[in-house]
Amino acid sequence: MVLRVVSGESGFIGSEGFPGVYPPNSKCTWKITVPEGKVVVLSFRHLDLESDTLCRYDFVDIYSGHASGQRIGRFCGTVKPGALVSSSNKMLVQMTSDANTAGSGFIAKFSAAEPHERGDQYCGGRLEKPSGTFHTPNWPERDYPAGVTCSWHIVAPKNQLIELKFEKFDVERDNYCRYDYVAVFNGGEINDAKRIGKYCGDSPPAPILSEKNELLVQFLSDLSLTADGFIGHYKFRPKKLPTTTAPPTTSTVPATSIVKPTVALCQQKCKRSGTPESNYCSSNFVITGTVITAVTRAGSLHATISIINVYKEGNLAIQQAGKNMSAKILVICKQCPLIRRGLNYIIMGQVDEDGRGKIFPNSFVMSFKTKNSKILNTLKNKTCQN
Repeated sequence: MVLRVVSGESGFIGSEGFPGVYPPNSKCTWKITVPEGKVVVLSFRHLDLESDTLCRYDFVDIYSGHASGQRIGRFCGTVKPGALVSSSNKMLVQMTSDANTAGSGFIAKFSAAEPHERGDQYCGGRLEKPSGTFHTPNWPERDYPAGVTCSWHIVAPKNQLIELKFEKFDVERDNYCRYDYVAVFNGGEINDAKRIGKYCGDSPPAPILSEKNELLVQFLSDLSLTADGFIGHYKFRPKKLPTTTAPPTTSTVPATSIVKPTVALCQQKCKRSGTPESNYCSSNFVITGTVITAVTRAGSLHATISIINVYKEGNLAIQQAGKNMSAKILVICKQCPLIRRGLNYIIMGQVDEDGRGKIFPNSFVMSFKTKNSKILNTLKNKTCQN
């Protein structure tokens, strides 16, 4: 483990070997200190770590404080978060990589900033009453302040669950909720594997029901735009609920959360159906490209695609180095559809919250030949009905 201590009004930190590939099986820690009375603001200039919806393999953790401080967030992939703000003049950054590396790492700038008045930005705490309400600072008189991190820990008796509803919701909008967001976790700590969802924009999330007797709600705002904020209500419920009162899975867990390669899903006959025309509108993205890396993990295939052409981008995170563009793709069932390194494909699929493409057994994938370009160029001008 490598420890680096940095201090001052501002400076840069970066992964080992940047912009080359970072080393495998490594852990690097940076302890950042800015002058007393200021707070630390960390802005990522570049981020390229192995992509995974839960950031389980290679990741950067950011903590407020140096010791066992509150974790502000965990990041991986290529989608940069917004500016991250500590609650004091200390911040800890820790990058971890596993045996399989993929990417050039990160570089980030830290700087000192004036803290906002603590009075109206205090928020969070432990909630143990059978029902209650919580809201962003300043609600409802004015917008929430910039540079806030709040955590509400809701704890019910052991034999009860927690139902959570947001009545009003207005948090700075972004496709990946990078800047200001609300994240909800099963359990009492910020654990990406237990994250139910990450929300922003002006549409309230669907009602949430906890798996056990604890929920953690985290709200984070960066130093730029703010908005009205939100008010949420919770109540404890008996464990045995009629199925009708439980919110449907589709609304509780966002479609962007991880999908595991279940036996039922991966035993489907692997046969491509339809045509490029019939699959174009139902797909979030449509690209042609060459498979340059393909790693099997937990029954799924993690691939990097060197892009030949983009016909429908959607929210797909496309990385560019010079004239070369690439994207990360997750094939949920490694054998279906089967893609091989070094070959060219037409790929139509969905996109997760990290901007990574997801390919299911029913996604449209076929070998790409130059003659296919004509039909794809025609589809590019097609208007899809929402």
